[in-house]
Amino acid sequence: MTENAEMTDMTSTAEAPVGAVAAATAAEPVAVADAGHGVPAPARVRIFSGVKPTGHLTLGNYLGAVRRWVAEDQHRADALFCVVDLHALTVEHDPARVRRLSRQAATLLLAAGLDPELCTVFVQSHVDEHARLSYLMECLASDGEMRRMIQYKEKVVRETARGGSVRLSLLTYPALMAADILAYGTDEVPVGDDQAQHVELTRDLARRFNQRYGAVFTVPRAVHPAVAARVMDLQDPTAKMGKSHAETSGIVYLLDEPDVVRKKVMRAVTDSGSEVRYDREAQPGVANLLDVLAACAGGRPAELAEGYASYGALKRDVAEAVVETLRPVRERHARLCAEPGRVDAVLRAGAERARAMARPRVDAAYAAVGLLPPA
Repeated sequence: MTENAEMTDMTSTAEAPVGAVAAATAAEPVAVADAGHGVPAPARVRIFSGVKPTGHLTLGNYLGAVRRWVAEDQHRADALFCVVDLHALTVEHDPARVRRLSRQAATLLLAAGLDPELCTVFVQSHVDEHARLSYLMECLASDGEMRRMIQYKEKVVRETARGGSVRLSLLTYPALMAADILAYGTDEVPVGDDQAQHVELTRDLARRFNQRYGAVFTVPRAVHPAVAARVMDLQDPTAKMGKSHAETSGIVYLLDEPDVVRKKVMRAVTDSGSEVRYDREAQPGVANLLDVLAACAGGRPAELAEGYASYGALKRDVAEAVVETLRPVRERHARLCAEPGRVDAVLRAGAERARAMARPRVDAAYAAVGLLPPA
């Protein structure tokens, strides 16, 4: 496998991740209506996390975000977990591949343990309100705000250096991300550092809209959850696993066969010397392996290091720990793939529930800006 998935961890926070499947009711929980427009506010904290289907989900995605969604977020909040396929169109793409990776991402989220009885899992393009609200956000934002986004500027530099160009949708990407968050009355947005600027823009747009047109949107809070596990590329322990790298030998994918996992771990870059100790600065390769072992098998990385006299023994234990951690996910994924109708039903119900949450708020926003409602 050669592609990597990107996580938008916007715990409605809008992923986070992104953030699973539709509960039986289609209506939003009843609470106090937002002032002026009768938009119901959620009865408890709402989170929204997204997975961008630009590649295959990795061990870094799973340990860093998805496992937290399963163990915590779907239980503590009114949580939505979305395959944000519209975001995958901001770069050159193969349509068939986007469809394939969208289904794979949704199936893996369910295989990882997201429960349709506890949360809402759906595909972004199945809910028109994302695109409808995105245009209003574009009308609200300024050109300068969009061009100040660090990710946009970095990608422009990279593409220009290669003699290429970027799509307009890459510039307006933050407007769609804001729509993803605001459409659902998101309270908190758990994000990593790379998405923090986008969330701040979302907050600015929500305040600006409410001041100009009346209180329609909840202004979300950006939160930075403790990183469940920081997993780095096995061949470049200074780079995060899960980003779109051309070289994939250091990336463990959730659907890698056990022997492939073992081979990648055994070939992991370590450090000069032979002492096994936990030191991110001096021994980033060994520290990365210890972080992975701690995340998969438990324990503290520094204490685990004391039990090893060689890199080889450490790698063997890490490889087996990763294989066993991913085994149930791979097995459940295989069962779900044998029942495609089951995944379709989850996504259909999830989209219906998400639509019921988002439509009243987006309709209120359309009315607030002066658009004539359909007869």
